[in-house]
Amino acid sequence: MVQNIKQVGENRFRETFGRHYEGFHVGDIYEHRPGRTITKTDNTWFTLLTMNTHPMHFDDEYAKESEFGKCIVCSPFTVALMVGMSVTDCSQKAIANLGWDDIKMTYPLFEGDTLTAESEVLEKRESKSRPGAGIVTIRTSGFNQDGKLVCSFIRKMLIAKEGHSVEDKVNY
Repeated sequence: MVQNIKQVGENRFRETFGRHYEGFHVGDIYEHRPGRTITKTDNTWFTLLTMNTHPMHFDDEYAKESEFGKCIVCSPFTVALMVGMSVTDCSQKAIANLGWDDIKMTYPLFEGDTLTAESEVLEKRESKSRPGAGIVTIRTSGFNQDGKLVCSFIRKMLIAKEGHSVEDKVNY
């Protein structure tokens, strides 16, 4: 988590989060904490909110007969959690997410498992059309409590340069 404090008045300070484009360095790895233990309620609600009707995510009796013997966490929920975990480090100052590629679900995640994540900066370049921004590409990897890789994806983001973020403009 990237947290900075800026002084906004006499004896008054404000916390800020995230990195500007200049704060990303190719090869750096950011470990995202806290982790998140996934509950049955999390999995059931996410599945039903997104109209995913596969019973492997919310029907214990159905899931008992599967190769896993129990419900598995809905994979888009795993991706969403990993993205959320990475926001304070990687995209708090983003102008836009440009896309996700190469999403891999490499190991099942179950209710009661604790997910952690980390992101590696793969590349960065200045935007050709927006002089106040750059494009940063990261690989985010998620792990269960035993350190097994459960998911990974590549995300490309348009990130504001210092002095060009919405936060800078509104003195947030």
